[in-house]
Amino acid sequence: MEEVVILEKVYGDRSGFLKLDRKLRALLGDLEVEWKLSAVKKNWVKVSLSGEDEEISANLVREEFGEVPYSLKNVEEGKTYRGRFIDLGKVGYGAYVDIGIFRPRPKDALLPLYYLKRAFGEIPVRELIAKMGWVDNLPVEVVVTDVEFGAREVELAFSDAQLKRINSWLNDGHDKLFIAGTVSENVEKALIRTGHGRDVKRIEELGLMETLLILKKGTQAPGIIKEIGPHLKGTVIGAIKLEE
Repeated sequence: MEEVVILEKVYGDRSGFLKLDRKLRALLGDLEVEWKLSAVKKNWVKVSLSGEDEEISANLVREEFGEVPYSLKNVEEGKTYRGRFIDLGKVGYGAYVDIGIFRPRPKDALLPLYYLKRAFGEIPVRELIAKMGWVDNLPVEVVVTDVEFGAREVELAFSDAQLKRINSWLNDGHDKLFIAGTVSENVEKALIRTGHGRDVKRIEELGLMETLLILKKGTQAPGIIKEIGPHLKGTVIGAIKLEE
């Protein structure tokens, strides 16, 4: 049996398992392989593959979805990783990102306060999180800047591409919603059900269970949250609101 922990999490309403199953069917449909999906530590998804083509299938899965580093000793300074915000706002000295370190024990990496201040100016962490609309589980691309193996500490910065994205989200003149905890199809259904499909300029899938809504000019995030929120049980919604 081959096992791969991919760079996706399933949580919230757990609709991601069905969607992932469909994606795997499209990817591996012609191969002699069966798979099982399960959530491991901190909701990361494990794909267990068995059958004649399990090895080639595992490689295709790695290629398509990426794989967590598993162990702290696999984490390299200067390398780019895809992680998820975790425990946002719980500490004042930075923001934690889970990049999938399980051994020797589970460990989150830190975007330290001095780095966030350098990138976004003198603003307290919790205020910054609210302004950015960041929510737990939002996928982010990060670069490891420092690994202390003895103290088991990992420090991060955003990748250039991620910084560019964040800045474009803030400066394009549109309110935005980040919705974590359900697949994008369910977000679309909620928009149709409430008649707010017409208020959305674009829907972007950031991850299996994370969706970005870019609202049309003049449409305000709080109003849309109030309307679609009740139709999206188990989700967390963050907003980028334009200054009035």
